[in-house]
Amino acid sequence: MSSTAPDTAPRGHIPGTRRPHHPTATVSRHALRRAAPALAAYLAVRLAGLAFFAVWAHRRHHGVWPMLATQWDSRWYLGIADHGYAHELGIAYDHNNLAFFPLYPLLVKAVAVVTPGTRASTGLGIALFASLLAAWGVFAVGDRIGGRRVGVLLTVLWAAFPVGLVEWMGYTESLFTALAAWTLYAVLDERWLWAATGSVLAGLTRPTGIALAAAVTVTALLSLRSRFSARALSAAVLAPLGWCAYVGWVGLRLGRWDGYFAVQRMWHNEVDGGAETVRWLRHLFGQVSRPELFLVVVSLTMLVSVVLFGCALWDRQPLPLLVFTGVLLLIVLASGGVYFPRARFLLPGFPLLLPVAHHLARASGRLRVLVLTTAVAGSAYFGAYMLLVWPSAP
Repeated sequence: MSSTAPDTAPRGHIPGTRRPHHPTATVSRHALRRAAPALAAYLAVRLAGLAFFAVWAHRRHHGVWPMLATQWDSRWYLGIADHGYAHELGIAYDHNNLAFFPLYPLLVKAVAVVTPGTRASTGLGIALFASLLAAWGVFAVGDRIGGRRVGVLLTVLWAAFPVGLVEWMGYTESLFTALAAWTLYAVLDERWLWAATGSVLAGLTRPTGIALAAAVTVTALLSLRSRFSARALSAAVLAPLGWCAYVGWVGLRLGRWDGYFAVQRMWHNEVDGGAETVRWLRHLFGQVSRPELFLVVVSLTMLVSVVLFGCALWDRQPLPLLVFTGVLLLIVLASGGVYFPRARFLLPGFPLLLPVAHHLARASGRLRVLVLTTAVAGSAYFGAYMLLVWPSAP
């Protein structure tokens, strides 16, 4: 897949998207050249954040590599790659590794066989590579919808996400974003089997893979109203199978139909309709005189995301983008689980940044520089703060 298009006319057209205009559907030299400014900007933003983090970590006598590759969720994924999954639910909270989806640790285990170094370095390498694929996919979606300038700006904004340092950690966010971006691009281009494949893989990567499956299934089914397509119907059926397969496998492994959801309850993750989210917001902004900075950033990220989703609706973004970000937001806001990782959970929701990218594309050069410089500096600071000051997981 690439930001190029087929040499034959597409079978249909999704409202709100531009017709493809490039001559080939394969990943080509031309497509990479077109994406090169976005990829260069992405690397510049993330390297700036990494440099700031490295300097701060050195002053606090912390090692950069261990913090990026082996701590918090990284440790869980490496444990799965080394020892596999638990066989029973257990009675200890926050200790069952069946809560973590399998694609990333399986990739770590497989790639480590043919690469030098430890599995931790392999996992970090996979995350770095996936982040570049994600940046390319983010650009491709932005370019498809608003042109090259919007694509580049969207990529920079995604790179400068407040918790963007996670993109270069041994976590699943980069891999999931890469799968989400290219799957959404495939849907926009009506490449249904590619979309189904990406959705299945995303469903094996993170719990929020169900949001991407919803985007593929809903869009594919609605496309059948204008013309029947066996590929679209197949994509609608296949899209949720990755997520369903893992959830079903956990149930079989634990010998109970609700096995996966029981594991989530052991991690204090339950859907409560947003009551816990509201409680945290009221606590941070109404009951505490000096709230923790990281939690303020998490809260503002969620609130701004809701506003940006409203802007996306106003702009009439293409349906698959709206469904994906809408379901993703719903999952994050309606969760009664842990609060502090929720900004990270929204990291794959890059289409939420499209209204900002569109506005900046039309703005003066001075305003663009001011906004992007502020975003990059803020991302560098909050990313380092997240790992060096905040005492819990990102």
